[in-house]
Amino acid sequence: MSVCLMSTIDVSTQSDDLDEFARQWQSEGIEGDLLPMKIIGRMFRLMKTIEVEVGRCHEAFDLKYGEFDVLATLRRTGAPHCLTPSQLHQSMLLSSGAMTNRLDKLEQKGLIARAHSQEDRRSVKVQLTDKGKQVIEAVFPLHMQTLRSLLNNMDTSSRELLAGALKQWLAGIQD
Repeated sequence: MSVCLMSTIDVSTQSDDLDEFARQWQSEGIEGDLLPMKIIGRMFRLMKTIEVEVGRCHEAFDLKYGEFDVLATLRRTGAPHCLTPSQLHQSMLLSSGAMTNRLDKLEQKGLIARAHSQEDRRSVKVQLTDKGKQVIEAVFPLHMQTLRSLLNNMDTSSRELLAGALKQWLAGIQD
């Protein structure tokens, strides 16, 4: 991955494939605002790159992203690092089917344990094991290093501007 500073790149004069796609549509008589296509198209490309880079980081620990997310969610809740599957589901926006599959895999690896609640035997608690805590504490710094490296071509003010714009956009389209 190449690293360059945002201040040294004038992207206003550079074009990419998405600019070319918009020009092609315009040459075919499509009128109107094609900026949404360029924005979303670039986001799709970014997500593919992010998935590959973050995936490499997690593979070193035999984790998929969803498994990492479960471990990270349990770790950030603080001791005793324990939540119900419903609490995990709400925090991570996963379907309950996807959650069950991830929990099964993490339990098989010895990274989490499931136990019935003392208060309500129908309720199950998911808890980070000592091994799971060791794994998430080892992978998390590398995960963050990977995310930082993906943003290396942007200066701090550009990152903050992007974070604010994405937050505003997300708040405006979420229910």
